[in-house]
Amino acid sequence: MSSSMSSVATDRADALEDAVVLDAVVVGAGFAGMYMLHKLRELGLTARVYEAGTGVGGTWYWNRYPGARVDVESLEYSYQFSEDLQQKWVWSERYATQPELLRYAEHVAERFDLKRDIRLNTRVQSAHFDESTGRWQITTDKGAASARFFILASGCLSSTNVPDFKGLRDFKGNWYHTGGWPHDGVDFTGKRVAVVGTGSSAIQSIPVIAQQAKHLFVFQRTATYSVPAHNGPVDPVALARVKANYREFRERNAKTGYGFILDANEGSALSVSAEERNAVYESRWARGGLGFYGSFGDFLSDKAANDTAADFIRQKIRSAVRDPAVAELLCPKTVVGCKRLCVDTGYYETYNRPNVTLVDVSKTPIDRITATGLRVGDRDYDVDAIVFATGFDAMTGSVMKIDIRGKRGLRLAEKWAAGPRNYLGLGVAGFPNMFLIAGPGSPSVLTNMLPSIEQHVRWIGDCIATMQSRQAQRIEPMEGAEETWVSHVNELAAASLFPSCNSWYLGANVPGKPRVFMPYSGGFATYVERCNEVASHGYEGFSLS
Repeated sequence: MSSSMSSVATDRADALEDAVVLDAVVVGAGFAGMYMLHKLRELGLTARVYEAGTGVGGTWYWNRYPGARVDVESLEYSYQFSEDLQQKWVWSERYATQPELLRYAEHVAERFDLKRDIRLNTRVQSAHFDESTGRWQITTDKGAASARFFILASGCLSSTNVPDFKGLRDFKGNWYHTGGWPHDGVDFTGKRVAVVGTGSSAIQSIPVIAQQAKHLFVFQRTATYSVPAHNGPVDPVALARVKANYREFRERNAKTGYGFILDANEGSALSVSAEERNAVYESRWARGGLGFYGSFGDFLSDKAANDTAADFIRQKIRSAVRDPAVAELLCPKTVVGCKRLCVDTGYYETYNRPNVTLVDVSKTPIDRITATGLRVGDRDYDVDAIVFATGFDAMTGSVMKIDIRGKRGLRLAEKWAAGPRNYLGLGVAGFPNMFLIAGPGSPSVLTNMLPSIEQHVRWIGDCIATMQSRQAQRIEPMEGAEETWVSHVNELAAASLFPSCNSWYLGANVPGKPRVFMPYSGGFATYVERCNEVASHGYEGFSLS
């Protein structure tokens, strides 16, 4: 070993000698990390949460772009572990805005005194499993910790994907990413602005930016399906009705495939007349929101059935956008739902504004960023600011930024080189006492995230409690169980229409990332049932020692 390598090893060992000793370390202080901390405390364990941001809230701490709001109704996108919390907190809008969601996260942190065990502005750099002690040795940019359990609550959509455009450093204006928005906001009044991308964050932000900007150029590679939110104040009658029967309301949600109420129609879109079918779509469109998913039972399994929904939405786009050429560019050619359906407020109508220009870059891509803007083919677009609405390195990005090593020094990045592999989306073979919350292999982003998070946290908490009662020191998935689960997840995806387009579900938006459909698509209720079966059968598929 060279003297420099020896010095590094010594420095690392010295850091670990001074490490704080805990029962558990949690990465991330979003909704998953905060509830995990609360659960660990209930079990009587010492725990610490490390959070890279300067505040709690996770997704809703970072995503402060104009128009940011949740796409699941507020009464459902909220914690249910505390009856007192859900009774006393009152949402102001049907779809809560980012500021209100952040206030909610802050309120939860204060109500349950979580901040004393959260270290903000601290980034976890590495986590290595020490086989001799059975503990995880964790280093951060502020110090180190030693913990029996290592829990990743780092978020599905928290690692921003900034395209590697040539010339970006030459740009003389300001550029932003919707996933890392300045906390004091941005004023685009009187400015020429470019938005690159037309995914969810773009669809929410474009109508707001267009109201400020002198001129807005939208650079679209792939058109996206979106349905209207029809947002507004929470209906006080509906609010009172839900709060009077919140338990029944939650139980009903838990029995659905998405973890929120769709009023799903299990019939086939092809078994009814065109008039009946369009009446169903019109009803869902008028209601607004992701309930459109529940229009028909074969929505995501039969291409011919899906085509009827696609044709309906495309006709809505044509009726909303006055310029026929622009309308056709905005009409997606993909399957409805192969990318998460977006929910908007006035998105398509925004293209009727005289200060908005849609630029098609599907055939002639952006060549480079110049000092004054963007070059597409032989045309330059001069702008004062660029907004990259280019999404995230989803599901695995935030996890892979950490140097995680399991038994025999196995790197998680090496194990996942061809795509994420785990059991139930909860644990990884070769990485004892390490848990994932709402990561790949679980329903997560195909569902209402809050119930999915709570289900994972409860399962992990029950697992740790069982280990305590049995005096078991370690738990990890068996290789065979992991292999079977990965195959099952892949088979479910292959039998659906989900993999039919290039989406971030597949990692297709990140150059070089393996093309693997990452979420579990068998439905929330089915997944929960399987997790409960595994636990009731003595944690079948896991090795406890």
